[in-house]
Amino acid sequence: MHYVFLAAEEFERIGAEDGFLEWAQVHGNCYGTLRSAVEERRGAGQTVILEIDPQGAEQVKRTMPSATLVFIAPPTFAELRRRLEKRGSETPEQIERRLHRAVAELKIADTYDYVIINDDVTRATEELACIVQSHAQQRITDVKD
Repeated sequence: MHYVFLAAEEFERIGAEDGFLEWAQVHGNCYGTLRSAVEERRGAGQTVILEIDPQGAEQVKRTMPSATLVFIAPPTFAELRRRLEKRGSETPEQIERRLHRAVAELKIADTYDYVIINDDVTRATEELACIVQSHAQQRITDVKD
């Protein structure tokens, strides 16, 4: 799915109408996943992958208990800092806020179904692909039974 940018008033209206599967305010911005978009794809038999923060993942799991949660973790905190600084897209204050939030998020990683350590992008990608494929195959088996 792709990003859809909404005016604040539209975002609030959709939220009030329970139109988001999950939503959160993160680093001063509002993010959400339209419930209708996910339901449309699932209805068509597609696998839906959401790249969301732990707050959103918790909301999805409450609404869809069969959802599989995968936590992508940095190999070390120092490496996370290095990656954020290398981006060059955030101020030092923004980086510190992200790092502070990462500490809290890493503490709940064990509540996810899977944790992938992103120390090697090829291996981490393959691991994620195997998880997705396994769960997609499980869903097909469940439907056929």
